[in-house]
Amino acid sequence: MINLSVNGQSLSTDAAPETPLLWVIRDHLGMTGTKFGCGMGLCGACTVHIDGAPTRSCQTALSAVAGKTITTIEGLSADRSHAVQKAWLEIDVPQCGYCQSGQIMSAAALLKSNPNPSDADIDTAMSGNICRCGTYPRIRKAIHRAAEILKTGA
Repeated sequence: MINLSVNGQSLSTDAAPETPLLWVIRDHLGMTGTKFGCGMGLCGACTVHIDGAPTRSCQTALSAVAGKTITTIEGLSADRSHAVQKAWLEIDVPQCGYCQSGQIMSAAALLKSNPNPSDADIDTAMSGNICRCGTYPRIRKAIHRAAEILKTGA
């Protein structure tokens, strides 16, 4: 058994240590908000936070996260009250929505490290997250809006 801290809960799994974290989250723990995209760590759909850093869960072995804090999209907030989630809904960012949990997790990590990002900062931080629908202008606008929400509370 490998013990994990996921979304503030201590959990354990009997998955093999080399199992990608993505499949442990989805198949063993039943949290399906984290998506499988490319399986090669290139698209960002599987992004979770490990000790606060955005990480591709499809390329992270279960053994690498023992003793670390994992946050999935389900753990960002229980009621979509995180500033990034609020902004995403307000700006109506998603089109198909498939990449959005990874986009939101990357945006939340960006704003935690840089509460007032420029367009260039956003483009750099989000460059590893692919949106097949091309909603990049709305993603950028929502990140600016989330920064505003974090500053002012509204």
